[in-house]
Amino acid sequence: MFNTTLGPATNLYMNSTTPDGSRGPPPWYQFPVCAVAPYGFIFYFGVKVFNLAVGTPCNILVIWQIATKKSDASTSDIFIFNLAILDAYFCLMTPIEMVNRLLLDDSRIWYFQRFAYGVKDVAPLFLVCICLDRYIAVVHPVLFTGIRDNKIRIGISVVVWALILAYGLTKCTLGVMSVNEVFSGVILFAFAVMVFCNISVIWVLRRSVAGKEEMHPVKKKAFKMVLIILAIIVSNYLPPVALMPFVSYYTFVEFRCQISISVFSIMDLSCSIEPLLYITKMDGLSCRYCGQSFSKKTQDVKV
Repeated sequence: MFNTTLGPATNLYMNSTTPDGSRGPPPWYQFPVCAVAPYGFIFYFGVKVFNLAVGTPCNILVIWQIATKKSDASTSDIFIFNLAILDAYFCLMTPIEMVNRLLLDDSRIWYFQRFAYGVKDVAPLFLVCICLDRYIAVVHPVLFTGIRDNKIRIGISVVVWALILAYGLTKCTLGVMSVNEVFSGVILFAFAVMVFCNISVIWVLRRSVAGKEEMHPVKKKAFKMVLIILAIIVSNYLPPVALMPFVSYYTFVEFRCQISISVFSIMDLSCSIEPLLYITKMDGLSCRYCGQSFSKKTQDVKV
């Protein structure tokens, strides 16, 4: 399971030479055989343009909001800040990638493209950190009060950055296949952890109002936010988890021209969806109620 849209076009198509023997620009649908089913690439380029137009300013706004926030900060903001940096970088690579993919086909530029896709491949690690942070705050509020120190989260972020850069550099220099198994493991692990954390949070919030006619407005807002987050996680990361294990059953055209390009385009949409969610939410997934509803020892807990 790997992003098959990342290899140099010179290695991916065979019949792109002009009559005089010189090689022309690669086909916009990557493979000559994809001419019969180019719709996945239309979706791919549409997502690229959308991320550049929407994702870039949204991620920059998230970075600015968190960097300038002096009070009322969430403990998850450190992870959100780092994720926004990764997504902004990936979005800003769009013009370079499109020019090289459609016109230049320069193997040197492909190194930078593979690195960009490498850091995007494992960016869900920061989503895992966010989900775990919120899970502990809601499900284990007493434990959360003992690990609220942001130095812990800064240390975790440094470790995640080291893993991301190591993965990106490996993919950049050794090629896509060198990190195939790692990518599969990261996506499966991240998806499982994120779904478990969000379902656990939903269960605790629902159980906290058992027997009551109405849920507290703060809890109701948090409940809806977690449901939205869970829906985004499932829609963005379920396709690769569900479809990629069956690669051997697909024809070349089905996999290269339709399935893989569409699946990874859906994953790339997270570059815009995640910052939009952060910007549009009012007070965020506030867990101040954790101290009031789950433990008297917890004071003003926020994630």
